[in-house]
Amino acid sequence: MANALFVCLHNAGRSQMSRALFERAADGRHEAEAAGTQPAERLHPTVVEAMAEIGIDLAGRRPQLLTREMAERADVVVTMGCGDECPYIPGKRYVDWDLQDPAEMSIEEVRGLRDDIARRVDGLLVELDGPEGVG
Repeated sequence: MANALFVCLHNAGRSQMSRALFERAADGRHEAEAAGTQPAERLHPTVVEAMAEIGIDLAGRRPQLLTREMAERADVVVTMGCGDECPYIPGKRYVDWDLQDPAEMSIEEVRGLRDDIARRVDGLLVELDGPEGVG
């Protein structure tokens, strides 16, 4: 079982969607966390709405601060826009997903972002489930 950590700046959109989509697709095979280097007060309403459309309820989730301990627990750290603020832990696998912040996006744009993240999550899971697994 692998532990994936999804990190963005505010933990109010991209990383929250990534974690939720990962958890659903992994179906208990792997674990995930999400955090931000500068957490917002709440998730973006359009993100909550777009995820609800596919049966994922994020209404109760709250942005949380990234800690070094989270990064140390992770087998793979997926970053998206946090730049140099993400802690570097030697020996960890880092993947950077170049994703736009959904803060000012329309619901249609957030749906597109959601679907892009779902494809990326599926690819990550293929890697984690493969013969070599995490490494």
